[in-house]
Parts: sequence; structure tokens; C-alpha cells
Amino acid sequence: MNDTLQEIRKKLEAVVDPSRAKTLGETEAIKHLGIDAEQSSVLMIVEVGVKNNEFTAQITRQIAKIVKLEHGFKGLTVEYQQKRPDAIVKTVKVLLVASGKGGVGKSTVSANLAYAFTSLGKKVALVDADIYGANLPKILDIDAVELDGDDQGKIFPIEKDGIEVVSTAFLMDSDKALMWRGPMLGKLLKVFFEDTRWSKDIDVMIVDLPPGTGDVMMDVGSFIRDAKIVLVTTPHPSASHIAIKAGFGALELKQDIIGVIENMSYYEIDGKRHAIFGEGGGKAVAEKLAVPLIGQLPIMRPESGHHSIYKSTEYVGMLYLNLARKLFAKL
Repeated sequence: MNDTLQEIRKKLEAVVDPSRAKTLGETEAIKHLGIDAEQSSVLMIVEVGVKNNEFTAQITRQIAKIVKLEHGFKGLTVEYQQKRPDAIVKTVKVLLVASGKGGVGKSTVSANLAYAFTSLGKKVALVDADIYGANLPKILDIDAVELDGDDQGKIFPIEKDGIEVVSTAFLMDSDKALMWRGPMLGKLLKVFFEDTRWSKDIDVMIVDLPPGTGDVMMDVGSFIRDAKIVLVTTPHPSASHIAIKAGFGALELKQDIIGVIENMSYYEIDGKRHAIFGEGGGKAVAEKLAVPLIGQLPIMRPESGHHSIYKSTEYVGMLYLNLARKLFAKL
């Protein structure tokens, strides 16, 4: 049996993964190979560069030829796992911040979560993947810069208060609209996830997605399959209604939603809360998607005088710290 297993493995290592243009042996992609003698079946776990039906079907056909035609096994089960980009080590926890529509404060939530994770002692990377409305540099008060690169064509992120940042805004002219579609957007994501020299000690990567369920949300999953999503909405029905649609879209893409954050929940005056955007939107989204409502954030100007970022000692800053603790436990 062992001789047969070794013989099969040797042949399988010559199978080519078309997504990487390398053999399974070159990439050490065969993570498990076993034989069920009673069922006359071979069981495999294979790591691929890109997990999509076109590529995995090609690999399966090559494997089936070896297992079934050459060695006479009746059954074959292959489970495919997608390899993370080399630039993002396996220990990094990846959080996608999504929303149904714009204007709900998704980017502000992303930025403040980055500071909250930093306050908890985590090393944070922040990706501004809101392709058409990249504004994290403005929120973080980062001036327009030209990113440095190395002789291999990789770029270095900007560091702000210990947070490593890349943004579409760094890659195009200021005040110019981005007019890209599908394939070009995928190339931009490749820059963020494969061609950026992130530090090896990153604990959490926060990805600020564009609103809705367009090309970017669909393509992110091809780079990082184990990322988790948190949905941002406001209490208003127009926002929560669209957030529910975005959530179901994410679920169709087999993405893991770990919670809902309700932003702009209330405005407080003299200890009395005023629901100026209505009530119940976050709860409605959470219930519809069967996920927890993990936080409600008020409308409140930062005490520090900054336009968007709350210090960890402020009331809202402490709410963000609590959110960060909850999210880290779920990632």
C-alpha cells in the first residue's frame, strides 16, 4: 500500500496547477493524500493559487487520469484550498468592512477600528479598496504621496501612527475619478494583496471595500478565502434595506459575515438620546442575515478636535475598543 501511495504521489507531483503555471510538486501543493482500500478510493487535499471552477476542473482531470485510468481506483475525492498571497502570512487575520450603500461611515469605521486594534497591541494593515471613493488618506490626514518600490516592482505601504496603509488614492492623480472595470480592478487588488511589501508581523488586515456587491467584493475572495466580513449600516431603512441585499450577496459568494455594526445610531444631548436617523436598522440587518449586531456607534464629534478619529480614552473610542475585542475573537 505504501509503495502504491508513493508511486501515485510521485506522478501527482507532476500535475500542473494552471493558476500558478507550476507543478503540484514545485509548490508543495499536495497537503494530504490517502487511500481508502475498502472503497477503492483516493482522498486528496490540494492547495491551489486561485480556486475557481475552470482551474480546479483542469487539475481534477489530470489527477483522475492518474488515479483511475493508470491505477484502477474507482473513486476520487479532491478538496481544494486556496493559497494566501505570499505577501500576507497565514497568521494575519483579515477583516473586510462592507456596506450596502455609500455614506454610512464605512471608511471612518475602518480607520477607527485600525486605531482600536493598535491600542490593543496589534500590528495593523489598512487597505483602502474602496476603488471609486478612496478617502482613507483624507480620514488619516495622509498627504498625497508617491509610493516607494523595490527592484522587483513591489511597493511599500505608508505608515501612519504605526498603521501600514495602501490606497487607490496613492496610485492615481488627485481629484481624478477612477473609470476602471472588471479585469483592471482585479489587477489593482493584486497590487494590494500580492505586490505590497507588508511587514511580516502584521496581526490584523482591515480591508475597506466599496459599497455594494460589485467586482471588488467578488474578486477579494479569490485572493483571501478565509477573510471575514463585518457589515456597516445606519438605523435608517434605506441603508439597512440595501445592507441586507449586500449581506445576501456576500453569502452567495460563500463569504463569512461575522456581525453588523450600526453607525450613526443616535445623537446625545444632555444625556438624552435622539434617533435622528430612525431606529432598528442594524437589528433588522442582523436578524435577516442571522448574525449578531455587535455594536452601535453614536454621532459624536471627536473630543480631540480631529475630524474623524477618536482617541481610546474618549467615550466613542472606548466603544471602538470593545468592538475591536469582539471582532478579534471572531476572526
